[in-house]
Amino acid sequence: MKRAVILAGGRGTRLRPYTISLPKPLMPIGDSPILEIIVRQLAKQGFEHITLAVNHQADLMRAYFGDGSKWQVKIDYSLEDKPLSTVGPLKLIGDLPDHFLVMNGDLLTDLLFSDYLAKHEREDRLFTVFASPREQKIDYGVLVLDEQKRLIKFEEKPSTAYFVSMGIYCVSKRILDWIPDGQPYGFDQLLLALLAKNEPIAVEPHNGYWLDIGRPGDYEQAIDDWSTLSGRINL
Repeated sequence: MKRAVILAGGRGTRLRPYTISLPKPLMPIGDSPILEIIVRQLAKQGFEHITLAVNHQADLMRAYFGDGSKWQVKIDYSLEDKPLSTVGPLKLIGDLPDHFLVMNGDLLTDLLFSDYLAKHEREDRLFTVFASPREQKIDYGVLVLDEQKRLIKFEEKPSTAYFVSMGIYCVSKRILDWIPDGQPYGFDQLLLALLAKNEPIAVEPHNGYWLDIGRPGDYEQAIDDWSTLSGRINL
């Protein structure tokens, strides 16, 4: 059974004023909340059980999604009694399978979640991070100096390519041993802890569409992009 955990307990403070009355995962993209779009994607790709890790305005989330029967998927809820950051909530879920998907509830992407979870499970990975390529352009001429403050290199408006975490992960249940009980613990802390112990972390670059709607400009971009993206993911 394919299982997903969606982190949907944040307050969405970066998206204010939109999130004053609605939690961020219920912000509409087209005719549906962004979290419903994710649920529909997962159901279409064969996920049968989705756990929503909730906190802020949890009653609104339960009222909207219920038991998931509307989308032919089982939905249940893990409620924090205090904020546990992004990884901490996993320790509250007692029936996780050996491998499962974890993702934020405010993402738009055309990623094929099911295919990558199958690959992660087939290779018995500990942790897989999905990454999106980005490029940062500096709008100035950059001077590189030596120790005597003499110019040794000049670059006119250079660009730097890099990867960013998409907020989507395939996870082995073995990772729960790394998470402290009852304490806020984030994916950043987990990755640093794994790196410190030379544990294997797989990275899957994704060259398709990905957008986190955490800021007003990104949310407005997602609304503009939806008409094209909706056809591509064919919900």
